[in-house]
Amino acid sequence: MKIRNPRTGKADYAIAPLDVEAVADEAKRLRDAQKDWAAKTPEARGGILLQWADAIEANLGDIIPALTADTGRGGISKIEAAGVPGQIRRWAAMAPQLMADGQPVDQPTSVPTITTSTRLVPYALVGVISPWNFPMTLALIDAIPALMAGSAVLIKPSEVTPRFIKPLMETVKKIPALTGVLSIIEGDGPTGAAMVDHVDYVCFTGSVATGRKVGEAAAKAFIPASLELGGKDPMIVLASADPEKAAATALRASIVNTGQACQSIERVYVAQAIADPFLTSLVAQAEAVQLNHPDINQGHIGPFIFEKQAQIAQSQIDDAVKKGAELLSGGKVEKLGGGLYLRPTILTNVTSSMTVISDENFGPVIPVRVFDDVDEAVMMANHSQFGLSAAVIGGSVDEAEIVASRLNAGAVSINDGSLTSMVWEAEKSSFGHSGLGASRMGASGLMRFFRKQALIRQSGEAARIEAFAEENF
Repeated sequence: MKIRNPRTGKADYAIAPLDVEAVADEAKRLRDAQKDWAAKTPEARGGILLQWADAIEANLGDIIPALTADTGRGGISKIEAAGVPGQIRRWAAMAPQLMADGQPVDQPTSVPTITTSTRLVPYALVGVISPWNFPMTLALIDAIPALMAGSAVLIKPSEVTPRFIKPLMETVKKIPALTGVLSIIEGDGPTGAAMVDHVDYVCFTGSVATGRKVGEAAAKAFIPASLELGGKDPMIVLASADPEKAAATALRASIVNTGQACQSIERVYVAQAIADPFLTSLVAQAEAVQLNHPDINQGHIGPFIFEKQAQIAQSQIDDAVKKGAELLSGGKVEKLGGGLYLRPTILTNVTSSMTVISDENFGPVIPVRVFDDVDEAVMMANHSQFGLSAAVIGGSVDEAEIVASRLNAGAVSINDGSLTSMVWEAEKSSFGHSGLGASRMGASGLMRFFRKQALIRQSGEAARIEAFAEENF
């Protein structure tokens, strides 16, 4: 299977997707090794994963170029790869205590002679199907806590960005205790579909359409699923906000990684009182943004990673303009050196009938609507099938938080935007069609990989059948 390079447009890489039989064999291999892995103490598993963190750091010289070739971006690839060892070390440090807290011993009950304890039983094999926008981070964000929980893990990254798999697997091979319980495989859609039939828990990050298929397959297989799906994140800018600072935040939160992030701001609602200075500043700042072409080490944003996404973004822009939207900057996908680029695109006079307002864009596109009162802003922000995250900017945190509490979103950034990409501690749910399942953030990120077994102890005499004789009632 040939793989396109996002900067050149050429197919310069190839993978050999695993077929159904190969997936089954790999799942069995991992499952066979999981019992010994789960039998280790949490501290022992953490120690092995710390060795892996060191191995990843030692191999960043191979991982980062592969990730850069996958995504067509420079600096963010370095941040992404270098951040993974930190994730590993965080879970290795925190998981033992979280697990201890989750296993209370000898708890009293309403019956004086009966006590209970809780035993955490990890799912034997966790399957991870990850997307192309942050290939390494999203391949491992579920896998690392699952491994700490005592599960074996099978990962199928996106076939759009598979180059990082080989150098990352080289680091796994350096840790013998890890090779039996962690596998990162090359594969396409059918490979991922086959995984669902052979795992005990599936984690999927990607589009709503594919996530629905994964969720249905998981239900048919009678296994739990964590689905982190699309977003159409709104930002409300209140009249009390500083228009220049709000514009700077909206721009950054919308276009980082070329807007190819589920937590990107994709709709902005600004108060009428500051709409003019906000838009003036937003356009000026947008036009100062540089593409990282021809030099990947210069500029702010790179090409579209996935060719189809560029087509979707252009289609939404064209639909908006055709229906009366005003284009203030950007607006046309450019082909440069074979890569597909879009300069920050700002649209006004947009309406809910336009796909740029209703559908996920996943590009550096900022549609802006003006509101007269906060109730109107909240109504427009909540008018969406999505509910992943949102943002509110006001003159004070307290004022913004009052509005934030009214939004149908799993996480709301207050006086900032896209903060879920910067912090992990806060558990959040996905609202609407943005996902299902337990939060991958906070303690839930680990604890979701356990089933709870209650051990119920009777220290007195067990009841006999005579106690239930009819004449005793």
